[in-house]
Amino acid sequence: MKFSDIIGQQSLKQQLIHTIKEGRVSHAQLFLGPEGSGKLPLAIAYAQYLNCKSPSEDDSCGICSSCQKYNKLIHPDLHFSFPIVNKGNDAEKNICAVHMKDFREAFLADPYMSYNDWMQAHGAENKQGNISKFECYDIISKLGLAPFEAGFKVLIMWLPEHLRDAGNVLLKIIEEPPQNTLFILVAERQEMLLSTISSRTQLVKVPRLQIDDLAAHLESQFELDAKAAHSVAMLSEGNARLAREMLGHEVSINEQLFMDFMRLTFTGKGSDILTWIEKTNELGREGQKNLLQYGLHILRECFLMRFGSAKLLRLKGAELDFVTKFSPFITEQNVSEFNRIFNEGIYYIERNANARLVFHNLANESERLLASAKKVATANA
Repeated sequence: MKFSDIIGQQSLKQQLIHTIKEGRVSHAQLFLGPEGSGKLPLAIAYAQYLNCKSPSEDDSCGICSSCQKYNKLIHPDLHFSFPIVNKGNDAEKNICAVHMKDFREAFLADPYMSYNDWMQAHGAENKQGNISKFECYDIISKLGLAPFEAGFKVLIMWLPEHLRDAGNVLLKIIEEPPQNTLFILVAERQEMLLSTISSRTQLVKVPRLQIDDLAAHLESQFELDAKAAHSVAMLSEGNARLAREMLGHEVSINEQLFMDFMRLTFTGKGSDILTWIEKTNELGREGQKNLLQYGLHILRECFLMRFGSAKLLRLKGAELDFVTKFSPFITEQNVSEFNRIFNEGIYYIERNANARLVFHNLANESERLLASAKKVATANA
């Protein structure tokens, strides 16, 4: 994967290239950034540039033998570690090399894939993935060998948050690696990392994608008009993975459904809420998740307007009208609760919970929060 294949992040790309040109390649690095920011593709492009036989000033050549193998994730000196479902005490089934074919196919299909996307491709069902002690010992074994054909042997560990205490066996090889060995940890939640490992890495912060960069990508790759591309990029908040997912569902559908939901829970119309739940049940799992993500976005906009940050809003038309009227009821007291219940809804939908029950609970909680906000607003009137 070349740097030019990755959406935006121009400043960071140049920063990474300069470290290679100036011979300042730290042997252990932590690429830390939110979902959909492109941190895993960046890590691969960085390693590809490092091992390219004919690099240009700002990218790998893409055609040398090393680049061709990197493009397919089959280079013998490129290794990956990632969460997999535990297979008991069978060491051979608990190492990532056994699942590399599935991981390779999933990544090449969508380089911005999420943990949940991978778990689904991995056939995990409702089980959680982790990076096991068997994988840690396999890493030590693989990296103990000299590079086969490249200048650097590279280990990219995706989502090391799923590395448990057994990861401490890696401390010595991370701190004192074999010559020409590069560790890249690619993470989303720093607080979940083993501090003994993260403290031994050089931090590389990967920011959210700029809205304009993501919109330009969506416009060119998905044949969207500029307005639609910008709308999807904005609603996804710079998350390329979410933006692509949203393209399968009309934003206008989410807009109307969410506004209807908030108005119905505001007025407490129980029978109409049940009708709304049945309509939402027809969206399917991805559509339901998109609706909840859209709701979180609009609630944040309501909160910004209520507390004097209207200049930060990027809404127009019906959305702006809704936010203007509804913002008095999204308060300091309930905004965190709204954030919690909508994120919980996304969590349960991702895990195949009964959608009717999820949205019924969401409606009850929203009705309670809005009733309390109405009382306060009436008292202060």
